[in-house]
Amino acid sequence: MKDIHEVIIIGSGPAGLTAAIYTARAGLTPLVFSGPTPGGQLTTTSLVENFPGFPEGITGPELMDKMREQASRFDARFEDLAVTAVDFSSRPFKVTAELPTGDPPRTWESKAIIIATGAATKKLGLPSEEALWGRGVSACATCDGFFFRDKKVAVVGGGDTAMEEALFLTKFARQVTVVHRRDKLRASQILQQRAFNNSKIDFAWNSTIQKVLGEEEGRVTGLLLQDTITGALREFSCDGLFLAIGHLPNTEIFKGQLPLTEDGYIIVHDRTKTAIPGVFVAGDVADQHYRQAITAAATGCMAAMDCEKWLASVGSN
Repeated sequence: MKDIHEVIIIGSGPAGLTAAIYTARAGLTPLVFSGPTPGGQLTTTSLVENFPGFPEGITGPELMDKMREQASRFDARFEDLAVTAVDFSSRPFKVTAELPTGDPPRTWESKAIIIATGAATKKLGLPSEEALWGRGVSACATCDGFFFRDKKVAVVGGGDTAMEEALFLTKFARQVTVVHRRDKLRASQILQQRAFNNSKIDFAWNSTIQKVLGEEEGRVTGLLLQDTITGALREFSCDGLFLAIGHLPNTEIFKGQLPLTEDGYIIVHDRTKTAIPGVFVAGDVADQHYRQAITAAATGCMAAMDCEKWLASVGSN
């Protein structure tokens, strides 16, 4: 007979690892699939200063290592594999992953599932953007705005998220320039008006970013902008770039298995429950608003507690 796990957790960011800690301490011996990037987005963050308990700050990778070590201490088990398919049509649920050995994909079975696959920032796709990620290029003003006190920063995007990021950054930066490829915003009128009325915010209209400057210096020093109408190039001096062009929830494998929003996020019912009893969700894969490590961790705790209670209610069925 196949070994049927009590709970499988898909994802190993703050949400997945917190769920692992709680389910492991409850004696459920969770099996965690870490995915292609163990630790999730936080492993790309050089310094985390807003996670409680670390007054001097902590690097993203170090925080994730500590959370994984804590989960392992309570007998959580890990497979550093990417899940490629799931089957929630019947119980036990099935999770399939590719093996690095080149052998055929393997399938695991579980009574319950916690999905914590997170979301990925939409990027510009520039080599210079990747080279300077965490060195002035960011996708989270709430996380990194503090580091740009009295600096000049740029925000790329034209929607609500871009305006919210720009407005938040005015608390720290001396100037915030919104770079937008069109000559008008798509953000809600109230956010547009707040941005237009803020003396610290200006706009680079009809502009796209061709390159992030500063690779030699090891930090962002400016942007190479191209006019979308004339094609003319110009350099724009700044100390930081914040991406606000959206996020992509990692839900491709759940299409056809779970109801998703138009943007691809998993629809949540009653705290952390999905439309399928026994399948729970935590973190950024269902959160379009906060996208913080601490809120992801909190929902990981909630999902674990909901999962434990559900397993107790169904017993051995």
